[in-house]
Amino acid sequence: MPRLALYTFGVLKSPLTDPTPLTRELQDAGKAIYQKIGQHPGYLTRAQAADSTLGTHFDLDWGAWGEFAVPTWYSKGRAAGTTALDATLSLWTDPHSAFDAIYTGLHRAALNRRYDWFERTGHPSYVLWWVSDEAIPAWQDGVSKLEHLHEHGSAPHAFTFHHSFAPDGTPTEIKGIGSK
Repeated sequence: MPRLALYTFGVLKSPLTDPTPLTRELQDAGKAIYQKIGQHPGYLTRAQAADSTLGTHFDLDWGAWGEFAVPTWYSKGRAAGTTALDATLSLWTDPHSAFDAIYTGLHRAALNRRYDWFERTGHPSYVLWWVSDEAIPAWQDGVSKLEHLHEHGSAPHAFTFHHSFAPDGTPTEIKGIGSK
Protein backbone atom coordinates (compact mmCIF):
# COMPACT_ATOMS: atom_id res chain seq x y z
CA MET A 1 0.00 0.00 0.00
CA PRO A 2 1.44 3.42 -0.90
CA ARG A 3 2.57 5.71 1.87
CA LEU A 4 2.52 9.49 2.00
CA ALA A 5 5.81 11.39 2.18
CA LEU A 6 5.85 14.87 3.73
CA TYR A 7 8.79 17.25 3.37
CA THR A 8 8.82 20.57 5.20
CA PHE A 9 11.36 23.36 4.86
CA GLY A 10 11.67 26.79 6.43
CA VAL A 11 14.34 29.48 6.57
CA LEU A 12 14.87 30.71 10.10
CA LYS A 13 15.31 34.38 10.95
CA SER A 14 18.42 33.54 12.98
CA PRO A 15 20.89 30.63 13.06
CA LEU A 16 20.08 27.52 15.05
CA THR A 17 22.97 28.35 17.39
CA ASP A 18 21.54 31.79 18.24
CA PRO A 19 21.38 31.89 22.07
CA THR A 20 18.33 34.17 22.21
CA PRO A 21 15.20 32.99 24.03
CA LEU A 22 13.21 33.00 20.77
CA THR A 23 15.52 30.44 19.13
CA ARG A 24 15.59 28.26 22.25
CA GLU A 25 11.80 28.50 22.38
CA LEU A 26 11.55 27.12 18.83
CA GLN A 27 13.93 24.27 19.61
CA ASP A 28 12.07 23.36 22.80
CA ALA A 29 8.74 23.46 20.98
CA GLY A 30 10.18 21.22 18.25
CA LYS A 31 11.19 18.54 20.75
CA ALA A 32 7.71 18.43 22.26
CA ILE A 33 6.05 18.47 18.84
CA TYR A 34 8.15 15.57 17.52
CA GLN A 35 7.28 13.53 20.59
CA LYS A 36 3.55 14.22 20.19
CA ILE A 37 3.46 13.68 16.42
CA GLY A 38 5.33 10.40 16.85
CA GLN A 39 2.32 9.10 18.76
CA HIS A 40 -0.27 10.33 16.24
CA PRO A 41 -2.41 7.75 14.39
CA GLY A 42 -1.19 7.44 10.81
CA TYR A 43 2.38 8.54 11.57
CA LEU A 44 4.94 5.98 10.42
CA THR A 45 8.45 7.43 10.79
CA ARG A 46 10.68 10.43 10.09
CA ALA A 47 14.24 11.13 9.07
CA GLN A 48 16.49 11.17 12.10
CA ALA A 49 20.25 11.48 12.10
CA ALA A 50 22.30 8.63 13.53
CA ASP A 51 24.04 11.06 15.91
CA SER A 52 22.73 14.63 16.00
CA THR A 53 25.70 15.87 18.05
CA LEU A 54 28.12 15.60 15.11
CA GLY A 55 27.40 18.95 13.48
CA THR A 56 24.85 20.65 11.26
CA HIS A 57 22.14 19.03 9.15
CA PHE A 58 24.69 18.94 6.31
CA ASP A 59 27.26 16.97 8.34
CA LEU A 60 24.99 14.28 9.74
CA ASP A 61 24.47 10.67 8.72
CA TRP A 62 20.82 10.34 7.73
CA GLY A 63 21.07 6.66 6.78
CA ALA A 64 18.45 5.50 4.27
CA TRP A 65 17.11 9.07 3.99
CA GLY A 66 20.22 10.05 2.04
CA GLU A 67 22.44 13.09 2.11
CA PHE A 68 20.84 16.23 3.50
CA ALA A 69 19.77 18.68 0.79
CA VAL A 70 18.07 22.08 0.67
CA PRO A 71 16.13 24.01 -1.98
CA THR A 72 18.04 26.32 -4.31
CA TRP A 73 16.49 29.37 -2.66
CA TYR A 74 18.17 28.66 0.68
CA SER A 75 21.04 31.14 0.78
CA LYS A 76 22.02 31.20 4.44
CA GLY A 77 24.95 29.32 5.88
CA ARG A 78 25.82 25.67 6.11
CA ALA A 79 28.31 25.85 8.98
CA ALA A 80 27.50 25.35 12.66
CA GLY A 81 27.22 29.07 13.45
CA THR A 82 25.32 30.06 10.32
CA THR A 83 22.81 27.30 9.52
CA ALA A 84 19.35 28.88 9.73
CA LEU A 85 16.83 26.30 8.60
CA ASP A 86 14.37 23.75 9.81
CA ALA A 87 13.46 20.74 7.68
CA THR A 88 11.58 17.50 8.22
CA LEU A 89 10.96 14.42 6.11
CA SER A 90 8.36 11.94 7.30
CA LEU A 91 6.09 9.10 6.22
CA TRP A 92 2.36 8.79 6.88
CA THR A 93 -0.42 6.35 6.08
CA ASP A 94 -2.64 9.01 4.52
CA PRO A 95 -3.11 12.78 4.05
CA HIS A 96 -5.89 13.08 6.62
CA SER A 97 -3.68 11.73 9.42
CA ALA A 98 -0.82 14.05 8.48
CA PHE A 99 -3.17 17.03 8.19
CA ASP A 100 -4.73 16.30 11.57
CA ALA A 101 -1.32 16.01 13.26
CA ILE A 102 -0.07 19.25 11.73
CA TYR A 103 -3.13 21.44 12.14
CA THR A 104 -4.12 20.50 15.69
CA GLY A 105 -2.50 20.52 19.11
CA LEU A 106 1.09 21.56 19.75
CA HIS A 107 2.02 21.84 16.08
CA ARG A 108 -0.95 24.12 15.40
CA ALA A 109 0.14 26.38 18.25
CA ALA A 110 3.64 26.52 16.74
CA LEU A 111 2.22 27.31 13.29
CA ASN A 112 0.45 30.27 14.83
CA ARG A 113 3.90 31.60 15.79
CA ARG A 114 5.80 30.63 12.61
CA TYR A 115 6.49 34.21 11.58
CA ASP A 116 8.22 34.84 14.91
CA TRP A 117 10.80 32.22 13.88
CA PHE A 118 10.71 31.88 10.09
CA GLU A 119 11.26 34.23 7.19
CA ARG A 120 8.50 34.74 4.64
CA THR A 121 10.24 33.46 1.53
CA GLY A 122 7.41 33.37 -1.00
CA HIS A 123 8.10 29.65 -1.47
CA PRO A 124 5.98 26.73 -0.28
CA SER A 125 6.95 25.39 3.11
CA TYR A 126 5.86 21.78 2.54
CA VAL A 127 5.07 19.22 -0.13
CA LEU A 128 3.37 15.82 -0.15
CA TRP A 129 3.78 12.87 -2.51
CA TRP A 130 3.09 9.15 -2.58
CA VAL A 131 5.84 6.54 -2.31
CA SER A 132 5.58 2.80 -2.75
CA ASP A 133 5.30 0.56 0.27
CA GLU A 134 8.65 0.13 2.03
CA ALA A 135 10.29 2.98 0.03
CA ILE A 136 12.22 5.57 2.04
CA PRO A 137 12.29 8.98 0.36
CA ALA A 138 15.58 10.86 0.32
CA TRP A 139 16.09 14.47 1.34
CA GLN A 140 16.81 15.30 -2.31
CA ASP A 141 13.41 13.84 -3.28
CA GLY A 142 11.73 16.30 -0.92
CA VAL A 143 13.75 19.21 -2.28
CA SER A 144 12.95 18.28 -5.90
CA LYS A 145 9.24 17.92 -5.11
CA LEU A 146 9.14 21.25 -3.23
CA GLU A 147 10.90 23.08 -6.05
CA HIS A 148 8.52 21.50 -8.59
CA LEU A 149 5.54 22.56 -6.49
CA HIS A 150 6.86 26.13 -6.39
CA GLU A 151 7.41 26.27 -10.16
CA HIS A 152 4.34 24.37 -11.38
CA GLY A 153 1.78 24.05 -8.59
CA SER A 154 0.16 20.88 -7.31
CA ALA A 155 0.38 17.73 -9.41
CA PRO A 156 -0.05 14.04 -8.58
CA HIS A 157 3.69 13.74 -7.83
CA ALA A 158 4.03 16.92 -5.71
CA PHE A 159 1.01 18.41 -3.96
CA THR A 160 -0.42 20.21 -0.94
CA PHE A 161 -3.21 19.42 1.48
CA HIS A 162 -5.44 21.95 -0.31
CA HIS A 163 -4.81 20.42 -3.75
CA SER A 164 -4.20 16.77 -2.97
CA PHE A 165 -4.18 13.61 -5.03
CA ALA A 166 -4.91 9.95 -4.35
CA PRO A 167 -2.15 7.38 -4.97
CA ASP A 168 -3.60 6.69 -8.44
CA GLY A 169 -3.21 10.39 -9.37
CA THR A 170 -6.86 11.42 -9.17
CA PRO A 171 -7.61 14.69 -7.40
CA THR A 172 -9.03 14.22 -3.92
CA GLU A 173 -10.19 16.33 -1.01
CA ILE A 174 -9.33 16.08 2.64
CA LYS A 175 -12.52 16.50 4.63
CA GLY A 176 -12.70 20.07 5.91
CA ILE A 177 -10.07 21.37 3.46
CA GLY A 178 -11.08 23.04 0.25
CA SER A 179 -14.71 21.99 0.79
CA LYS A 180 -17.40 24.27 -0.51
